[in-house]
Amino acid sequence: MLDVSPTTLRSWEVRYGVVVPQRSAGAQRLYSRDHLDQLRFVCRQMVLGLSAADAHRSLAEQLAGGVTSFTADGAEPAERRILLVERDPYAADLAEYFLRTEGYDVLTVRSTEEAEHLLVDNGIDLTIIDLMIGGGAGLRLCEKLGEAGRVLAVSALDQRERAIRAGADAFIRKPFDALALVSAARDLIGTSAMVRRARSVPTP
Repeated sequence: MLDVSPTTLRSWEVRYGVVVPQRSAGAQRLYSRDHLDQLRFVCRQMVLGLSAADAHRSLAEQLAGGVTSFTADGAEPAERRILLVERDPYAADLAEYFLRTEGYDVLTVRSTEEAEHLLVDNGIDLTIIDLMIGGGAGLRLCEKLGEAGRVLAVSALDQRERAIRAGADAFIRKPFDALALVSAARDLIGTSAMVRRARSVPTP
């Protein structure tokens, strides 16, 4: 997830003492979602030119100042918001976890009615829809989204063609690999962000 070796993570923990994971009964390090967000902040600061020491010092200052939420690249949440419409609680939790570790702000709902309500004035950049939600109401939701953002359809059945015809921008068959989900989200969020910026430019 971080493209950082376990040896480096252990070294950072011992040397700087800022991100300190819990230990399992077998003495394995257990990193929480917050730990991953914090480490992504550190990595981003290093990409921007800070040393590991200065990046951890910056993180410590942020935490001391009461900051509890970090994004991977500092982008505004309004350009990174995902609506997850998923009927399976386990699948929803897993997908939300991996998307949040990438720095996305994720809103999760379990009905198309809730989804339609949240799509109004919530700056949704990507909607991930389980097509089987509500007995197959996901396809109808795809059709209703219009220009609210990009749509990634998912289903345990092969409904790619139906999803695309209904308005989805991409389709992934369940069960899917977490990396495939994150990769698709990155691609579609990027497109959505460009479209949003274009729409925000006033017409002469």
